[in-house]
Amino acid sequence: MNLNQIIFLILRRMRAPLLMVIISYAIALIGFVLIPGVDDHGQAYRLSFFDAFYILSYTATTIGFGEIPYPFTGHQRMWMTFSIYFTVIAWFYAIGAIIALFQEASLKQAIKTARFKRDVCNLMEPFYLICGYGETGSELVRALDKNELRVVVLEISPERVSELEMTDYQFYVPHLCADAKLSEVLLFAGIKNPMCRGVAALTDDDHANLAISVAIKLIKPQLPVLARVENDVVAANMASFGTDHIINPYKIFGEHLAMRLNALGTYLLHEWLTRAPGDAIAPPAAIPKGKWIACGFGRFGKSVVSSLQNGAMDVTIIEADPKGTQCENCIVGSGVESHILQQAGIQQATGIVAGTDNDINNLSIVMTALEVNPELFVIIRKNKRHNDPLFDHFNADITMQPSDVIAHTCLAYMVSPMLAEFLTTARHQSNAWANAVIAQLVSKLGEQVPDTWDIIIDGEMAFAVCALLEQGLQPTLKHLVTSYAGNRHEMPVVPLMLLRGEQKSMLPELSTPLQIGDQILCCGMDQAKSIQRYVMHDIKTLHYIVTGTEMPETWIGRWLKS
Repeated sequence: MNLNQIIFLILRRMRAPLLMVIISYAIALIGFVLIPGVDDHGQAYRLSFFDAFYILSYTATTIGFGEIPYPFTGHQRMWMTFSIYFTVIAWFYAIGAIIALFQEASLKQAIKTARFKRDVCNLMEPFYLICGYGETGSELVRALDKNELRVVVLEISPERVSELEMTDYQFYVPHLCADAKLSEVLLFAGIKNPMCRGVAALTDDDHANLAISVAIKLIKPQLPVLARVENDVVAANMASFGTDHIINPYKIFGEHLAMRLNALGTYLLHEWLTRAPGDAIAPPAAIPKGKWIACGFGRFGKSVVSSLQNGAMDVTIIEADPKGTQCENCIVGSGVESHILQQAGIQQATGIVAGTDNDINNLSIVMTALEVNPELFVIIRKNKRHNDPLFDHFNADITMQPSDVIAHTCLAYMVSPMLAEFLTTARHQSNAWANAVIAQLVSKLGEQVPDTWDIIIDGEMAFAVCALLEQGLQPTLKHLVTSYAGNRHEMPVVPLMLLRGEQKSMLPELSTPLQIGDQILCCGMDQAKSIQRYVMHDIKTLHYIVTGTEMPETWIGRWLKS
């Protein structure tokens, strides 16, 4: 809604109050003009329209400057008294209507929408549109903000919008309380803005996410879309419309669990590179082999059971609704009952999975199981973030929350398109290779989660590199991770991957010469990232790093040196 529409809405709501004010002024004005007065010589006179309007203006507004140009007669004072009450009542009615108008939800929404559209249009930096600010959306916005990426948020719940407004982010987050399924709202949010880099549909409704994905692909097909989904039929529908990344948290957790079972180093590398910069990652415990009990055979349970069975685990399933979940050869029950766990063989088990959709039931299952077998390895599903204190106090070996899984997956695609490709390639490497990469990263960067970013050797991002290549010099990867201060020491930056045409190099050597068009994935500290950007743009600084000599300031000096 634009400014003209807001003004029209205000005028339409204020039509009756304005008419009453105008009519009351007109009646009072005509009375002042028609009622004769007496001047100081005893002669009759009549007020002009201007004098009458002047008197009415300071009378109706309760200012009161007295009787002009001469003292009023009794009739004039009677009319003055009438005009005071008549016009003040009209003013009170108008003021009340104005107050009520600005309390009206439709006008508030219109003003917020207009402000939101202006804020989005004024964004001069790349941004992502996040549809849904629930547990997943808030976690993703926090991570993107830490990575210095701008975000625009659409959320249908006023309570969650209020939560966003009270959260302290380093960048202002334009937001609107509206239904993201509406194509008009998506247009307000800037999907046609050239600065929009992608859309994440993260509501807790699969069909809403489907509607958002379809609308984006119909309006702007080239815009990347990441969509959360739990239903396989909806996921297939999304795929048919070309949704770029369909994220099922249960399948992803199952894949990560399988990775943790079979390649712990690869799993740790994945976790380390997809969390928010600055977070600390605790070393994951190894999952023990042997007999397992899984309580709940829904979407989560099926994924976990499949991963455990692929890891050569013997799994006994406990399910309260075998027909609804199509569970064969399972024990009927919820798992909170001690005798059901005894029937499943809890004494001989090495691990238990509490995977129902009820947080309290999951905690109860695990507490009951640990009373019988305190040595159990525990995998527990956490559905709601507001139960964090309960789960933190319990401290399970693995706690799965869908919102965290989705947020980390989205972050891998959003922060750096090359990061997602690197992680996919890393899954096909050996566990020993992943452990070697982690050791190298920890030795150079420390144990906190680093920042990751892409570099493209072109005239826009690496002007200085291109200029030196044209001059016949040969910058290498080492020069991009070297500080120009002091003795040109190596910065805490690690090149993870180099793409050159169709060739892909994992952990390229620092001696690798650079070529125009190279794409490089780096990880490191944020300060080093800023220094690297400066080096790639400043010819004089990069020349000093490459050659060890100062570059002449003038063309005469450069000619003499040549």
